[in-house]
Amino acid sequence: MPAPAHSSGLSSPEPAVAVGCAPEPDGFAPDLAAAGPPPVAAAGLLARLVPLSGLALVLFLIIHLAAVSQALLDPAGFERLADRLHRQAWLPAAELALTITLLLHPLLALLRSLRNRQARGPVAGSLRSRRGGGLEGAAALAGRTAPWSGSLLLLFLAVHLSQLRLPRPAAGEELSSLLRALGHPAAAGLYVLAGVAVALHLLHSNESAHRSLGWLDPANRPRIRGFGRAVALTLGAGFSLLPVALLLRASLHRATP
Repeated sequence: MPAPAHSSGLSSPEPAVAVGCAPEPDGFAPDLAAAGPPPVAAAGLLARLVPLSGLALVLFLIIHLAAVSQALLDPAGFERLADRLHRQAWLPAAELALTITLLLHPLLALLRSLRNRQARGPVAGSLRSRRGGGLEGAAALAGRTAPWSGSLLLLFLAVHLSQLRLPRPAAGEELSSLLRALGHPAAAGLYVLAGVAVALHLLHSNESAHRSLGWLDPANRPRIRGFGRAVALTLGAGFSLLPVALLLRASLHRATP
């Protein structure tokens, strides 16, 4: 889910300000796509589709992690939940909508990134971060590596679907199919790295999405930033640690006489 850096802690040696746009406190600046003449309807739609599709995917990740976590807490309940879900008449339509969103989001993000680059023009000198250490430094790193974390997530998605959805496991075999997939060290490593990529991608994209939608201002910025970082770290840790926990649980179960 690549997304442009916007003002996520990156600046040139001499910060450039669009003509007619005054910088706001604390480095808060308008989206580059909004600088200059009013955008045409298509450009305005593009500016909103990227963050809206991203927020929809975040909602799916929250629901998905909550559902898959049941495999660790209650394996039998997880199998019943999976079987019930797979029998729902609305599931094919929901999966189609999710697939379209997953494919459109990186494409739209790339188009917006190219458009922002054209609006900004060439930047003299190398980019450097205005942020400090800790989460500020991690957020700046997340902005610089957003295309790479998004690409890793697309790779993980392709592997994940090939393992667990093409074909779909039979009723009662969802967890065993997942454990077989995690039995390959390379696949298990990819699952853990995908969780790290989720955390990095969301550390950057949550604040960027709210800014692009016009929902971010200096008054609510600390709350939105804090909530977004909590969601990013929770989802990242959850998706990274859950595969390890499932493997350890299966190993202990096999070792128990």
